[in-house]
Amino acid sequence: MKARNSAFPVILFVVGSAAAAPPPPASAPPPPAAAPAPPDPSMAEGRFKNIQALKGYPADDVVPAMQFISNALGVDCDFCHVERAPEKDDKKEKQTARKMITMTLAINHDHFDGHREVTCVSCHRGAPRPIAISVIALGEPAPSAAPQLPKSADLPAASAVLDKYVQAVGGADAIAKIGSRVQKGKLSGFGPDPVPVDVSAKGPDRRITTVHGQRGDNTTAVNGRTGWLGNTGRPPRDMSVAESDAARLDAALLYPSDLKRLFREFEAAPSEKIEGKDTVRLIAKTEGKPDTEIWFDAESGLVVRLKRYAETPLGRNPTQIDFADYRDADGVKIPFRWTVARPSGHFTIQIDESQQNVRVDDKTFEKAPQGPPS
Repeated sequence: MKARNSAFPVILFVVGSAAAAPPPPASAPPPPAAAPAPPDPSMAEGRFKNIQALKGYPADDVVPAMQFISNALGVDCDFCHVERAPEKDDKKEKQTARKMITMTLAINHDHFDGHREVTCVSCHRGAPRPIAISVIALGEPAPSAAPQLPKSADLPAASAVLDKYVQAVGGADAIAKIGSRVQKGKLSGFGPDPVPVDVSAKGPDRRITTVHGQRGDNTTAVNGRTGWLGNTGRPPRDMSVAESDAARLDAALLYPSDLKRLFREFEAAPSEKIEGKDTVRLIAKTEGKPDTEIWFDAESGLVVRLKRYAETPLGRNPTQIDFADYRDADGVKIPFRWTVARPSGHFTIQIDESQQNVRVDDKTFEKAPQGPPS
């Protein structure tokens, strides 16, 4: 009690005059420092090393943003990054890229109310250095008259287009009878010679494609919920939400499946000829996601082209898929050839063999515990 009573006036004195307070005993330990909060792996800076310009963005946005830069400048990853050590700042190009990211984000924030109007593509147009001088026109000037497109009043109802598509591929009953599909073919576009490819699918949106390249296997898979990517000698990588959505859409179209369940709404839009044939274009919409464009052959009703977009903090990455060589397979028409095109290049898969309703284990579509063996 004596120690407690004697401390009371000292406390009052300290409040009145901090300068007169006695120093704490020399033996008193310093207060423990608060432990830093562990990094959030869902954020860019929590999953990747040395993140600066994209700090505060979801981690799933980093790789698509890097792909956008690669597409916009027409360069590979090693243009800015040190091979096998992307966190290092050894290259001047990486420092410049950070400044350019900060600049475009600031322009859109300060001058366009936060809407993304200016991107890397605005100046680079596929070149490492921005295009600063107007291109000289060669040959005859382009005609001033735009091609005549159908007026809104002449466009078909979106529901009628979708119904025609289901009937064109064989009808809902025929589609329901197909439980699985195993295909073999060739992929061309990477190197001088085609390479073997295996495709297995189960309706409506499970699919795994394995390309047997000269340097090993390359695998793209979606299990109906999420997707993953694998390469020989490397651990598999989970797809982002946007990548998984795109993989499910591709699987559904190649299966095929009823498109009505994949989007919230559809809108008919003016279209153009593809490969000399009239087409009907639908804009597929889902709230919070970029629109998807789907072209249908006006006569047959089959899908001939899909264009989808992946949202990134810096801009949208477009992917176009053209479908061709439709053949009947047990009452259902499926494309035996499709071409995938992106700003970085394109490739074509041509199917040679296709079997349906063969046994495919559900584990086939699940992520492997490690990269495919070499």
